[in-house]
Formats: sequence, structure tokens, C-alpha cells
Amino acid sequence: MLLYGLVAALTAVGVWQRNAEVSGIVSGEATAIASLWRDLGGYPQPLRDTTRSILRGYTKQIIVEAWPQQRQGHVPTGGVEWMDRLQAQLFTFEPATDSQKILHAETLRAFNQLVHQRRQRLDAVEGRLPGVLWWVLIPGAVGCIALCLFFHVENGRFQAILLLGVASFLAMVLFVIVALDRPFRGDAGITADSYQLVYNHQMKE
Repeated sequence: MLLYGLVAALTAVGVWQRNAEVSGIVSGEATAIASLWRDLGGYPQPLRDTTRSILRGYTKQIIVEAWPQQRQGHVPTGGVEWMDRLQAQLFTFEPATDSQKILHAETLRAFNQLVHQRRQRLDAVEGRLPGVLWWVLIPGAVGCIALCLFFHVENGRFQAILLLGVASFLAMVLFVIVALDRPFRGDAGITADSYQLVYNHQMKE
């Protein structure tokens, strides 16, 4: 029982840490979008409006299309076209002055950071505990409850309290693992609030 309790506790902590990491990835991508939006403001027209329009469309696509797909456990693919369009616009621009060269280099760095954060978010959509671990957690919980019956307690009321207490604690730990195992799914899933905040404060027309 002690060994199982250690395994369950470490699993719950690991799942929580993974959930926190994915939340950081989501926040990082939203921050990268905000930074890239500001960098694009330094480009000459009509490139400024064109690139900003693409970035706005990408952000809205995340909120409206990608996030519902992620909550269902599917990896969204709609953002690829938006990223390709933005990359094509940035790669065809030729800076004419030193200040434009500096701005363009910083913009490309921000764009690459956005691509990196996006790739990490997509990789996290299907992240979950290995199936073999559930073969340890579920039967182990049942086994711990069954082992409690071997403790000799003369008072039947105390025996019932012991079983109920152990079952409750195990149920709470398993509930935490199940709720946080899939970062984007369920009521405890990570939301698109970070993107919505950037869209409302910087991009809304």
C-alpha cells in the first residue's frame, strides 16, 4: 500500500507539472503573437497591413477553430496555411535601410519563436499517460481497498470508516490524474483566454 501510494502521488505530481508546462507553452505562444504584432507595425505599407491581417486571421483561427478541435483530442491543421502565408510575406521583404534590417531580423526571430511555440502546443494535444500506467493505478487502488479488509478491527464502524477514508483518498488522487492527464480536454482543460486577450486588446478592428 505504501509503494502504491508513492507511485500514485508521483504520477499526480508529474501530470500536474506537465499540465503547468503546457499552460506555459500556450501563454508563450500568445506572447509571441503579441510581440510579432508589434514588430509588424514597423513595416512600410502595404506590407504592414497585409502581414497584420494574416496574423489576426491566425489568432482568430486558434480561438474559433483550433481550440474546439483540441478539446476533442484532435490536432488542428488549419494554422499551417496562415503560417505559410505570413512566412511568404516576410521572406520576400528586402530591407532598404539599417533600421529596417534590424527590425526585419527581430521580426523573423519573433516569427520563429511563434512557430516553435505552436509546434510544442500541437505536440501536447495528444500527450497522455502511457496506457500501461493505468494498469498499475486502477488495479492498485482496488487492491489497496481490498487489503484494508485484512486489518483486524473489532468495531465494524471503525472498519467502515477506514475503508471509506482509504477509498476517498484514492478516488481524489485518481480524479486529479484523470482531470489533468489531457491538458486541453474537460472542464479543467487549458482555455484560449490568452489568445482572446491578445486579440481583444491589440487586433480587434
